[in-house]
Amino acid sequence: MKSDLIIQTTAETIMINNGEIAAVNDQPPDFSKPHIAIPPTYHLLPGFIDPHIHGAGGADIMDATPEALETMAKALVKEGVTSFLATTMTQTEDSMMKALKNTGEYMKQQKSGAEVLGVHLEGPFLSPEKAGAQDPDAMLTPDTELFSRFQEASDGNIKVVTAAPELENGYTFTKEVSDSGVVVSIGHSNATYDEFKQAVTAGASQVTHLYNQMSPFHHRNPGVAGGALLEKGLKAEIIADFVHSHPEAVRLAWNEKGAGLILITDAMRAKGLADGEYDLGGQQVTVKGAEARLADGTLAGSVLTMEQAIKNMMSIAVLSIEELAKITSENAARQVGVWDRKGSIEEGKDADFVVLDESYNVVMTICRGEVVYQKEGTSWM
Repeated sequence: MKSDLIIQTTAETIMINNGEIAAVNDQPPDFSKPHIAIPPTYHLLPGFIDPHIHGAGGADIMDATPEALETMAKALVKEGVTSFLATTMTQTEDSMMKALKNTGEYMKQQKSGAEVLGVHLEGPFLSPEKAGAQDPDAMLTPDTELFSRFQEASDGNIKVVTAAPELENGYTFTKEVSDSGVVVSIGHSNATYDEFKQAVTAGASQVTHLYNQMSPFHHRNPGVAGGALLEKGLKAEIIADFVHSHPEAVRLAWNEKGAGLILITDAMRAKGLADGEYDLGGQQVTVKGAEARLADGTLAGSVLTMEQAIKNMMSIAVLSIEELAKITSENAARQVGVWDRKGSIEEGKDADFVVLDESYNVVMTICRGEVVYQKEGTSWM
């Protein structure tokens, strides 16, 4: 049993019991129990959920070891992330099976850090025309039988699959997989606008890293990028590092999609480490500053933190705290199917929180009722 904890803000008292939110009300706290009084100028939000991340702290999902997932789980809390989807890369079937099996097994025994909520299967059902940093030689046309084997290997934990629906069998795949309860996200796709619309009709409900590795907007063919902006009911991931997309393109996405965006990092193993040479899916990546690129200059994931993504968003748009909570937690929780226990501060949900100061720096992270990160110098507990 975890110790009771009370969080006090200027507006409410949050009581935590055994890792869950027991009550949210305006009653005065019982200061005889462990408590945290949030300064009035700070912000308390639901813990961030990153549904698209490959690695951090020197570890990668495709390492296929419990140690890699543990490293990521411990590293991500420093940026306010309390849960995430382990995101794969396009590799051989055997390599992907190992990574999926490892993730499913790790989820059964994880005890601390940011919680692994499942898998985002990015690849192999992608278009070689929009490969990006994925291996085009290992890409396959959408295959529901292979997907079923992947799902079995993960112990049923694939929550999102990125696919290019214009490929052979793409629409059938989209319908069958989305009907099974898995989110089909259009990505690494060269679909025309009409093909994009067919995919949405078939059940696709999301796009993967908006603007990147998808058919761009053109006035005679709006492509996937244009469709994503126009289709209001569709959720759209975005990497707000101002490298993958110009700040004004991010602002356009906010203006058109609003709180329908999902902030992601799409980070690789170099996140949190020094500039240098790193591996991503068997390819060498050079990291310099905010950029991670292959030898030919292709962007290869990011080293973005959720903390920096939020600061970047706030620099180009005026978001309320409620809107910020939607794009960092609620939307991902709903898409992944964990809205019943994550994504908002409500009675009965997991006690996952992040505290931001006036400048949107992460000063504290709480995972399932336990303080797992506290910025050095924080003295208001």
